[in-house]
Amino acid sequence: MKRWWGRLAPHGLALGLIACAPAIDWREMRPEGAQLALAMPCRPSSQQRALSLAGQPVTMRLYVCRVYDTTFALSHSDVADPARVGTALRALGDAARGNLNGRVERDEAAAVPGMTPHDAARHWRLVGQLPDGRPVTSSVTVFAFGTRVYQASVVGTTLDEGLTAHFEHALAVRP
Repeated sequence: MKRWWGRLAPHGLALGLIACAPAIDWREMRPEGAQLALAMPCRPSSQQRALSLAGQPVTMRLYVCRVYDTTFALSHSDVADPARVGTALRALGDAARGNLNGRVERDEAAAVPGMTPHDAARHWRLVGQLPDGRPVTSSVTVFAFGTRVYQASVVGTTLDEGLTAHFEHALAVRP
């Protein structure tokens, strides 16, 4: 009897640890009011709030979920005026860097299929820290379709490159 249990005990412990780990359950979604398709690795919660973006009042919709030690988020808002798109995209980027007290490790043009081309549409890899001082890395993309601006973010103490790439490559404007 001891031999049987001795051989299965390590497997039971491993199964128990796997059962306690958050499951990755990729979900394709099209957020209401957004002309966008994306995939989230877990069931997102959503909220909507009125706020000021680049000095103008907007209603921002946010979808967010957390798996392992990583947060995946998408926010979007209609700025109503094409002349405000660039200012809004820059403000979203400034806020992302400011929230992490971050430095830019990589900066490149955003390349979301179907997006409206804009000089302020960017993709950044940021390194910074949380308010409690813990180090954090973030991958942030800001882009637009018409007058709707989007921010897709992955934030964690370390980023799983496979999960981050899957999230970012699934983004596509779908009018």
